[in-house]
Amino acid sequence: MDVRQGSGGQTVIRFRAAGVSLLFAHLLLVAWLTLRPLDVPWMTAANFEPLAGIRADLALGAVEAARRIGEGLLLLAPLGVLLPLAGGRLFVSPWVSLVRTVAAGALISLAIELAQTAVPGQVVDIDSLLLNTAGVGLAHLLVVPVCRARLRRRGQSGVRDAPRLRDEAPGGPTPTIPRVGIAP
Repeated sequence: MDVRQGSGGQTVIRFRAAGVSLLFAHLLLVAWLTLRPLDVPWMTAANFEPLAGIRADLALGAVEAARRIGEGLLLLAPLGVLLPLAGGRLFVSPWVSLVRTVAAGALISLAIELAQTAVPGQVVDIDSLLLNTAGVGLAHLLVVPVCRARLRRRGQSGVRDAPRLRDEAPGGPTPTIPRVGIAP
């Protein structure tokens, strides 16, 4: 069942609107960070060998490696939460949701890497694609299942209470009028 079909339609619309707005704002920030031209005295060659950049980062030392790898993981990590929020689905298989979100994150990361080929000072790196996609998946796994479970419990408790609330008026139960027979 889709959240859009359940009760509390206004809440769902608000959550989806907030998700779409935050998603748009985050993608604008990512575009500004990754697609702006940089003034650099020299550029490294593009990295098309998977994990070569990560190995090079690890050779620089633990602190520098943690910083660079952390940046790669965190850049698109909010998409792991924002994409399902913007989708608005509450009752969906966790695995389907994870695959859908990670695939969308990978495609967005690929689009960024391809767009960087036309930006002066930016270099294409396959490890960025891998780290960005892993960050989306980790964020999704850590946040989305817990939030969906809470929302489902909250929604089910609201559904149980709904008939009682619907039958009662704000001032108490509606008075009933006894049946009047048909006049002769």
